[in-house]
Amino acid sequence: MWKSVAAPIHKAGVPFVAAGVIVTFLAAFAWKPLAAALALVTLWIIYFFRDPDRVVPTREGLVVSPADGMVQLIVPAVPPPELEMGDKPLTRISIFLNVFNVHVNRVPIGGTVERARYKPGLFLNAALDKASDDNERMSVRVRVPDGREIAFVQIAGLVARRILYDIKDGDAVRTGQRYGLIRFGSRCDVYLPEGVAPLVCVGQTTIGGESVLADLASGETARQGETR
Repeated sequence: MWKSVAAPIHKAGVPFVAAGVIVTFLAAFAWKPLAAALALVTLWIIYFFRDPDRVVPTREGLVVSPADGMVQLIVPAVPPPELEMGDKPLTRISIFLNVFNVHVNRVPIGGTVERARYKPGLFLNAALDKASDDNERMSVRVRVPDGREIAFVQIAGLVARRILYDIKDGDAVRTGQRYGLIRFGSRCDVYLPEGVAPLVCVGQTTIGGESVLADLASGETARQGETR
């Protein structure tokens, strides 16, 4: 727990933290209650941009969560058209990130990036199903060593106003490696290959880079869960 809270800050957060510290310092000379409030905001910014290390399962074929959050939806859906994966629905796992989750995104599975495309759009509530189609997004298609393909998508939300990514066509990526970040509250979708069942249930909490969403080598059917 302490390692997660006291984790290093992602480089994208440094300007925001610096601005918070400066504004808080200047406010202390004008009105101390305001400075106290700004100090709390600055601490939250530091917390939001934390970037903890994760223990990534390395067995070939495992699909890990691209983000911390809650599994919001598991539905059949057509991948984003910009990825050119056809119009056949695939199993889509949607993970919703609230403003208190770690927002650094990780590659779900290692392979070669076939397409990476950014698409501007709206800023609807990321919890809505139509956010996958209408919101600003960054979509990636990866070919894994056995030839199958997986898609994963960063989606901006109601509060989020910027998707950051460091990935492009032709990149060789590793499972669990950092590749981007979304500010401030968002969603990540993962599209599984045909015939691969999800190993998580709606309502489960995921840890980016650690929680296993699916296993390409498994013949297990989709898991069921209940609140206890």
